Amino acid sequence: MKFLKLIRYQNLLLIALMQLVLRYGFLQFQNIPLTLSDWQFGLLILATLCIAAGGYVINDIMDQETDAINKPEKVVVGKSITEEVAYNWYFGFNIVGMLLGYYLADFVNKTSFFGIFIISSALLYLYATSLKQIAIVGNIIVALVLAFSVIVVGLFDVLPMMNYAGMELWANMKIILSIITDYAIFAFVINLIRELVKDAQDIEGDQTEDIRTLPVIIGIAKTTKVIFGLALIAIGLLAWYINDHLMNNQLYPAVIYSLVLVIGPMIFFLVKIWNAKTKEDFALLSKVLKYVILFGVLSVVVINYNIKLNG
Repeated sequence: MKFLKLIRYQNLLLIALMQLVLRYGFLQFQNIPLTLSDWQFGLLILATLCIAAGGYVINDIMDQETDAINKPEKVVVGKSITEEVAYNWYFGFNIVGMLLGYYLADFVNKTSFFGIFIISSALLYLYATSLKQIAIVGNIIVALVLAFSVIVVGLFDVLPMMNYAGMELWANMKIILSIITDYAIFAFVINLIRELVKDAQDIEGDQTEDIRTLPVIIGIAKTTKVIFGLALIAIGLLAWYINDHLMNNQLYPAVIYSLVLVIGPMIFFLVKIWNAKTKEDFALLSKVLKYVILFGVLSVVVINYNIKLNG
């Protein structure tokens, strides 16, 4: 169980679920050729999870003193798992992720795609060792890596086949890639907000270790207002997207789903963040945003099923 906590298994399951939903709840119903077989897609998921797990491990290694203050009950490295063993897991995860990434990039004849795994691993290492101490920059890095885990589905499974598609099929595949990109942007924005919430939750330990996160620099009160503004913008963008892409296409079940399970929790978040002050407040809000990401990605299944009904 301690090992599962070390690699943040719940977050890894969320990443895997997002990729599975995009492949089997969306792409396989679009009447387009896909590049990867089922087992190769499984390797893509495994490669992504290995890079992400490595990031969580190195972050725990570097955060031992901070975590001892912020969440002493959840400390794993240096307590139930030695630092040496944690480093072994870190290198192991990255080696496996890199090897699988290289194989997949070579298989789809896009060796440059291997760079996605290298860049993701490097960014997570830099985040853990230095970038997290730079306000906003560290938050953007973590949010980008989650967005990468969404966009790689389109890059490895759809893009390579576009070279062999006719004009009409190519146009359809381009639209599908744009939809996947929209979901990657959604994941980025919501996770960026979530990372700021987590910084507010961890302000005590960050202050002690002189980690210059936004809450440390401007204080909790002002940070909650910044988060409120970002959440308000996110809700506005989601409302526009629902109206423009779902309402105008008469996908009413998908509209109801999105309003209840995506916009609804975001409005709850908006109300609660304004006066959030305690660790418990921010822990709750962080969980709310995790569910928003989950239900947001699952919406692609509802939308796809709605389209089939209308068809």
